[in-house]
Amino acid sequence: MEYPWQHSRPFNAYANYFREMFGERVQKLSIDAGLSCPNRDGSLSATGCTYCNNEAFNPSYCNPDKSIRQQIREGIEFHEKRYRRANKYLAYFQTYSNTYAPVDKLKAMYDEALFFPQVIGLVIGTRPDCIDEEKLMMIRELAKDHYIIIEYGLESCYNKTLEKIKRGHTFEQSVRALETTKSFGLKTGAHLIFGLPGESREEMLKEADIVSQLPLDTIKFHQLQIIKGTIMANEYKKDPAQFDLFSLEEYINFIIRFTEKLNPNIVIERFAGEVPPRFLAGGGWGKIRNDQILKRIEQKMIDLQTWQGRKFKA
Repeated sequence: MEYPWQHSRPFNAYANYFREMFGERVQKLSIDAGLSCPNRDGSLSATGCTYCNNEAFNPSYCNPDKSIRQQIREGIEFHEKRYRRANKYLAYFQTYSNTYAPVDKLKAMYDEALFFPQVIGLVIGTRPDCIDEEKLMMIRELAKDHYIIIEYGLESCYNKTLEKIKRGHTFEQSVRALETTKSFGLKTGAHLIFGLPGESREEMLKEADIVSQLPLDTIKFHQLQIIKGTIMANEYKKDPAQFDLFSLEEYINFIIRFTEKLNPNIVIERFAGEVPPRFLAGGGWGKIRNDQILKRIEQKMIDLQTWQGRKFKA
């Protein structure tokens, strides 16, 4: 089977995308730059999104009490032991909204990360309402010599859902942010969460058609997991029936159907999220790891003789 991408996997895989681009494995280093979020500092809200607890996603070396350089040094040491083949890295500004600061401060942060010769670029995680043309101009200059992508937390294509999870922005703002970022010649990524309260599975499936029309280079998918210490964990405790959480088998079947409808030009970075079990209040799948889930999804796609974009309609 010949696919639109230059490898034999049944989806446009992130790992292969980087091997083709750089000729070797590229590893992310998570960075906590100590920035906040307009949904937490009182600009929009002081409570944050109902599902959010960033501690559940941060590796041990990722700590805002440490300088960015220290986090990168420790991250490289960590990954050199775990992935001995990794020689090149991307600094992943992951926690909260990493364009939510004055341009001069952002430029200093990004330059500090790019100080290391092993760091060949940046992944900048942020919100659609935390970007403007001045910031994009600065980032575009950095992108002349480095791989840089801005990842936006879309989470859902439906405003009713964004309002319910107290996201604080609309889907229309997400579209504008992506279009403006792409107009500056920058790479764009997005995050989607499946299983948010109030969404039917057919509504989730229809999001494949919606995101396929967006100017996206990469995308990450997350199944909803209820994280301890969040507003959603309290909602779940009071009324678990309002949550339609996927079992592992249900999710594998769903994500394959979604992928069949997805634009084949969009690189899939992740099919599912992974949270340490100690942080979970609901929605866990036991001790199965992300790489094992990926293998099951990929093998089932092969068995079904299907692939990303097979049902895509331009």
